[in-house]
Order: sequence, then C-alpha cells, then structure tokens
Amino acid sequence: MSNNAVASKVSLSPSSGKSGHFLEWLPLICGLAVLYLPTFVSLANGLWSTSDQAQGPLILTVVLYLFWKQRAFLRPDPEARTWPVLGSLIFLIGIVFYTIGRSQDILMFEIGSQILVLTGIILLTRGVNALKAMWFPLFFLIFMVPLPGFIVDAITLPMKIAVSYVADSVLFWCGYPIARTGVVLQIGQFQLFVADACAGMHTLISLEALGLLYLNLVKHDSAFRNLVLAILIIPISFTANVIRVMTLILITYYFGDEAGQGFVHEFAGLVLVVVALALVMGVDSLLQYFVKRRVGV
Repeated sequence: MSNNAVASKVSLSPSSGKSGHFLEWLPLICGLAVLYLPTFVSLANGLWSTSDQAQGPLILTVVLYLFWKQRAFLRPDPEARTWPVLGSLIFLIGIVFYTIGRSQDILMFEIGSQILVLTGIILLTRGVNALKAMWFPLFFLIFMVPLPGFIVDAITLPMKIAVSYVADSVLFWCGYPIARTGVVLQIGQFQLFVADACAGMHTLISLEALGLLYLNLVKHDSAFRNLVLAILIIPISFTANVIRVMTLILITYYFGDEAGQGFVHEFAGLVLVVVALALVMGVDSLLQYFVKRRVGV
C-alpha cells in the first residue's frame, strides 16, 4: 500500500511541476495581455497594415518563438540571483513609458516599453542568468519600435540618393541608356522614381533584423566571425537594395511600366529578402574560410 502511494507521488510530480510553472506565470501573462493586446490590435489595424512597418507581425512572431525556445531559463531556480531593486525600477520605468505612450499616442514609447517591462519582470522573478539567456529576443523587439519621422526622413533621402547613384552607374557602365536626376532615373522612354519603400530606412531596418536573426541562429564560436559579419550586414543590406532597384529598372525597360509597377514590383520585395539572405550566407562562408586559414585548419 505504501509502495503504491510512493509510486503515485513520483509519477505525478513532473506533471504537477509543469502545472505549477504555468500557474506561476499565468498572472503575469494575463497582465501583459491586458497591457499589450490593445496595442497589437491597434497596430494590426493601423501601422502594420502599411508597407513601412509590414515587418512588425513577423518580428513579434520571431520574438515569441525565441522566448519559447529559451523557456527552460524561465523555470524556477532556487539558486537564481535576482535583482529586486533594479528589476522593480526598470519595470516601473517601463510602465511609465507605456502610460505616456498609450495616453499620448506615442507609439515609440508604447511599443518600446515592452523591452523595459519584460526586462524588469525577468530580473525580479528569474534573475541575471535568465536575462542573459533572453537578451537577444529582448533586443530584437527594437525592430518593432517605429522611429520618429524626422530621423527616418533624415536617413532615407541620403540612402535613396546613394542607391540611385550606384544603380545608375552600374547600368550605365553595362551600356544601358540611363540617366539620373536626384532619385529620378530615366531609362529609355521610361522614368522611375526611387520610392522610400525601395531604398528607405524601413527597408534597411528589415534587412538588419534578418541579418542579425541569422547571426543569432547560426551561433558561431568565432568572435571575430560574429563581429565582422554583424558589421558587414549594413553594406550587405545596401547592396541588396541596389540589386532590387536595378531589377525593377530592367523589368520596366524590357517589359514596360505596367510590369515594373504591378505584381512584379511587389515580388521584388521577396527578391530583396532572398538576395540579402544569400549575400549574408555568402559572406559568412568567406569568413569561415578565412577563420579556418587563420587557425590553421
């Protein structure tokens, strides 16, 4: 009789532990849902439905996946070194930013407050080790935060001019009848305007997010390889933008304005992602070759 009772306790302990973990997090999950579900609904009906911030839902999905992947660090640990004072301070600052952003319709504060709120909760409940394990998904939330318009405008125009200049120079060198005035390109009888969506700040942010996600997933042991690849993501993103613009110019030149501005224009966004990912992987392979030569492998 006693042996059966002991066996029953042993068999039930794992499932009860899992239920306990879930029940412990349930109030926090409900509280976060009350805070941020209205924000996400507003974003889905507004900002995320525009081409500038279309990456928002994908960023959120990736963050949720990364949290789920590292969920073992969110389990109770009696030896965890929590920072209640710092955690409480960061959490309260996050709530203040959320309140100001929500009440004054400042999306940068409202969305960015997630990073502070989650950081505070992790420090309060699971400690420094859990925060170290969760640093990348917390950092990745930055790509959801919309930048102020004056910053986007200040960076977008020089980027568009640079992309236009390089695309014009390469195609002219290849013998195409092309000319440029600012961000307006004339090829044959067609005139094209390089829009923000083709070579703007939001495109660069999306490609930066893609490159950094790749870097996090592959997890190279070489610090040199990680650092160089992280730095090169910016010129890689610029190159992918140039290739996208050149592709649209050539499609317009050979197949007409309707083809260039219709379905093919939207398809060029997928081409941009594929090209950027291929460039990142290609550069990563070259770095692997040099690292192996450096260590004498």
